[in-house]
Amino acid sequence: MASPKQQTIELVDLDLAQLSEVRKQLEEELNHLTNSFGKLKQAQTRFQDCVESVESIKLGTAGELIETNKVIVDVGTGYYVEKSFDDAVKFYTEKVEFIKKNLDTLQQTVTSKQNNLRVTVEVIQKKLSQGAASSSKS
Repeated sequence: MASPKQQTIELVDLDLAQLSEVRKQLEEELNHLTNSFGKLKQAQTRFQDCVESVESIKLGTAGELIETNKVIVDVGTGYYVEKSFDDAVKFYTEKVEFIKKNLDTLQQTVTSKQNNLRVTVEVIQKKLSQGAASSSKS
């Protein structure tokens, strides 16, 4: 199945109502992406905390453990597995790195959307000032 071709439309060719809709859509997308960025940052922090917790337990804690070389790791969606300390640290470190890559990609997308929004606002302001100038000449 062939993918549909994307059509490029110049912002200056749109009227003010259409530009306002583009602006509104960009603001909504930017808000959603910013919220997602914050949630990913929180997840990254939680996984980093897990790495630190496993490493601190490995060093020694007060208490008695039946098996001292294994920990239970939350692998998501309510599933837990038993892993060695080193494997647990590796698991959580990989999660942190995976989220970091996603954050980098998301940051690029946010920056792009911010630039698109800025250009759209500039075009709206230009059209408004042109409209005001032409109405004052009449």
